[in-house]
Amino acid sequence: MINVLLIERQQIAREGVEALIAKSDRFTLAASTADPKEGFELFKELRPDVVVLGLRFVDSCSIDALPAYFEIQPRARVVILADNAGDGEIAKALKLGALAFVSKDESGDELFAAVEAAANGKKYLPKEIASVLAENYGADELTPAETNVLRSIVGGMSNKEIAFALDISENTVKSHIQNIFSKIGVSDRTSAATAAIKRGLVRVDI
Repeated sequence: MINVLLIERQQIAREGVEALIAKSDRFTLAASTADPKEGFELFKELRPDVVVLGLRFVDSCSIDALPAYFEIQPRARVVILADNAGDGEIAKALKLGALAFVSKDESGDELFAAVEAAANGKKYLPKEIASVLAENYGADELTPAETNVLRSIVGGMSNKEIAFALDISENTVKSHIQNIFSKIGVSDRTSAATAAIKRGLVRVDI
């Protein structure tokens, strides 16, 4: 039996996964919570075989929390469960150690396949998620400085405002913007902002 800890803020999604696990003879539910902080404490206490971790919470993104899981348990097995995600978020989650990334639109069988693969230390991406990632395979990764500038563009800031906020020159801002346009394949600020949000290159809190 594979022991699963479920951390997911949406009640319908959480109860759906709980019901699927209850009907399975391969999986058992260690605990379930909507609170990521409580979930992390349960992880430390219960040491489940696999953590099914929702991507987004009210004021946080679980990708940012992944390093903390691996500090506690270097061989932690984490499956990210998402409403939707761009290649930026998928790639970052995998880079930080998640073994699988599954959309809530996928079937229960797909989720179980991901959990089973993760329990065995293997990576798993459903075809839809793999396609999203493959669309931009080989694209140059943005530097932290470029990401900060892109985030400012998404926020509607002018070059002058970005330069002041980031304490850099306007020429440096322009250079970063040119690099950003080249890397994400756009030619203007509006397209850059749209691509940033769609691909999950920057986070927009709603």
